[in-house]
Amino acid sequence: MRQVLLSVFVQLALMAQMAQAAGPAAGVTEKQATNWHAIVMFVIFVGITLGITYWAANRTKTTSDFYTAGGGITGFQNGLAIAGDYMSAATLLGLSAMAYAQGYDAYIYMLAFFAGWPIILFLMAERLRNLGRFTFADITSYRLSQSSVRTMAAISSLVVVVFYLIAQMVGAGQLIKLLFGLDYNIAIFIVGLLMMVYVAFGGMVATTWVQIIKACMLLFGGTVVAVLAFSQFGFSLSELFTRVESVHKLGSKLMWPGNLLADPVTAISLGLGLMFGTAGLPHILMRFFTVGNAKEARKSVLYANGFVGYFFNVIFIMGLCAVVIVGQNPAFFEGGTIGGKLIGGGNMVAMHLAKSVGGNLLLGFLAAVAFATILAVVAGLALAGAAAVSHDIYARVIRKGTATEKEEVNVSRITTVALGLLAIILGIAFEKMNIAFMVGLAFGVAAAANFPVLILSMYWKGLTTRGALWGGYGGVISSVIFVFFSKSVWVDVIGMKQALFTYTQPAIFCMPIAFGLAYIMSVTDNSARAQAEKEAFEDQYVRAQTGLGSAAPSSRH
Repeated sequence: MRQVLLSVFVQLALMAQMAQAAGPAAGVTEKQATNWHAIVMFVIFVGITLGITYWAANRTKTTSDFYTAGGGITGFQNGLAIAGDYMSAATLLGLSAMAYAQGYDAYIYMLAFFAGWPIILFLMAERLRNLGRFTFADITSYRLSQSSVRTMAAISSLVVVVFYLIAQMVGAGQLIKLLFGLDYNIAIFIVGLLMMVYVAFGGMVATTWVQIIKACMLLFGGTVVAVLAFSQFGFSLSELFTRVESVHKLGSKLMWPGNLLADPVTAISLGLGLMFGTAGLPHILMRFFTVGNAKEARKSVLYANGFVGYFFNVIFIMGLCAVVIVGQNPAFFEGGTIGGKLIGGGNMVAMHLAKSVGGNLLLGFLAAVAFATILAVVAGLALAGAAAVSHDIYARVIRKGTATEKEEVNVSRITTVALGLLAIILGIAFEKMNIAFMVGLAFGVAAAANFPVLILSMYWKGLTTRGALWGGYGGVISSVIFVFFSKSVWVDVIGMKQALFTYTQPAIFCMPIAFGLAYIMSVTDNSARAQAEKEAFEDQYVRAQTGLGSAAPSSRH
């Protein structure tokens, strides 16, 4: 462990030297002069988090420690960690750029992100904690076929994790390219390497505390920038809106809805994806298993609600203030569209605002926080992906419950390395995409691939294995196909001339497919196994309500 941490520090030192050498080349490329405030703060944060990882590695002995921190996280701590997971690079960088470019529409976008939390609070948090152990596949397969349903749930989890990882890796690369003077590809490599270290050695204990520290830093840093910027308008919203409308290219239309998503189908689809996708994100769902009971799980969601809601308002104010303070810079609008409209592909408006109101010191701090945000989120995503492979596929499907805890943790670590390498490759391929938009796609896939089967398995007695498999695979396959053939990938990434799927968001099409297939295939299933699965719902319902009852069936393969 010491050798691994030492090697990481050495590589970081080498990267810092490379940054110094890259500084003078800023005029030739799009990189900026090296920001040593940001580099020093970044190295300090990485050093602290690696220390946490070393501490956590000594406490991570069992699969419960690795996946759920032994269930010893309090509701408040878990709320901060959930908020840290949710306040990703898309929040700080992508959404502030969207507010800068599109004004009021960005706030509607944020509200759609936020709307998913009441669903989790009132419909899912308690049942998730009472029914699950490590992953959401524990719930979907509770009374169904363990092997086939777990495999489906693990595959859909991995698909969502990969989509979300792309957004975080792109944010990391653009941030370092702008501020540290490093090449985009080198920045991607650093993030992937650190992600592997955090998860492989520290597991959920390290990931949780990295998230908590990062969330506190992000809330503090964002608040400082917003207060300093807002003070230039006398802390008056009316004054801010008036001055922003007077200089923005959209004029008075900036504070009216409808500029970003003129197409109602895309708008509704995006809203559905953001709302229900939150309840289908594997790395968010895993957090409900880190607390001791259902009461703490509910507390987690309440605290997370408060932190996330507050920060969305901070981000919106930052984006609007930047219109006046930073000015209309066309470079901020390169790349990334929704419905054919530019949404600030530069993603760096928040960084420019921090420099304008607080100089290089505040810029350096916010840059370090942004990078810490990305590191923490990709660690949570990697852990969710690793759990899907090791706990659901390897331990329960391949080994059918006979794998030792050491074997399961080792498979998790191997999977973490594989996901890290894949994230590096995809981060390079999707360099030009707006990260808020990429997260929107991830939410859309989660809304179709994970949410339908998960909510039906918890609340509908009639769900059978056949229905779950058709619904799950139908949701994930249709969402991936629609995204792949949309303009976002088929044209912007692959380079084709015309998209085969005319809309950019899949949820409005794929969610009905998933729900419809699950319902039809369940009600038409008259087999003896289906009847037994329906009868087993009563036992699941008792456990979901009380947290007591028999363990999840493990004999169905």
